[in-house]
Amino acid sequence: MVESILIPVLGIGSLSVVFGALLGFSAKKFAVPVDAKVERIKDVLPGANCGGCGFPGCTMFAEAVVREDASYKACPPGGAYTAGKIAAALGIDHSVSGRRVAFIACNGKEDSVKRNYIYDGPKSCVAASQLATGGNKSCTYSCIGFESCKNACPFDAISMVDSIAEVDTKKCTACGKCVAACPKKLIRIVPDKSKVRVLCNSRDHGRQVRRNCRAGCTGCAICLKLCPEGAISVSDNVARINYDKCTQCLICVNKCPSKAIKVMA
Repeated sequence: MVESILIPVLGIGSLSVVFGALLGFSAKKFAVPVDAKVERIKDVLPGANCGGCGFPGCTMFAEAVVREDASYKACPPGGAYTAGKIAAALGIDHSVSGRRVAFIACNGKEDSVKRNYIYDGPKSCVAASQLATGGNKSCTYSCIGFESCKNACPFDAISMVDSIAEVDTKKCTACGKCVAACPKKLIRIVPDKSKVRVLCNSRDHGRQVRRNCRAGCTGCAICLKLCPEGAISVSDNVARINYDKCTQCLICVNKCPSKAIKVMA
């Protein structure tokens, strides 16, 4: 009786040992070599797997960096600090370019912009922008305010204040998801240290801007003429700042007649 039980048990045990040895041999024989550089890069990445770098996850991003198919600076959540760590892992020089954040180029709050009608459709900026009027605000370039960017942000860095999206720069990682979500294309990624910003995206002529929004840039070019560093240009009827040249002297802020240029907190 005991022998009839032991024989199959020993047989199964022997087969387990054989199969285990075969599996171990196969794992070593057919193992895909792991690049040590990929592992070092993965160790310094935030591990958010947010996709902001353009790849589905941190592992694929690390592999792309090693293959030189992606920039080592392309991890938005990690920013300049992580870029420096990756550079060290790769053994290359790295110059810290500074932290970057998202910026909403609109100041069309309720007391500045007009409402043409009451919108009763889906609370989606994309849906509202597809109407013939591009939304219910008089300025067709303004923030619609239906939270598409807020919903897209994986870091809870965007809130709605007086029907305009605002960015909490302490939470923002410049991942770019809000930029892609905004149908008006008024969200930009800018240097956090450069606080002087043009809060307008309108490309209408000055007279039309004044009709639509009291806080809009009219393209008057006063800022361009007064800027001592040549850091301001005017194109498509709206002022634009070259952050590489701007010294934040605030002349443009003080002289802008519509107060469309402001210092951000």
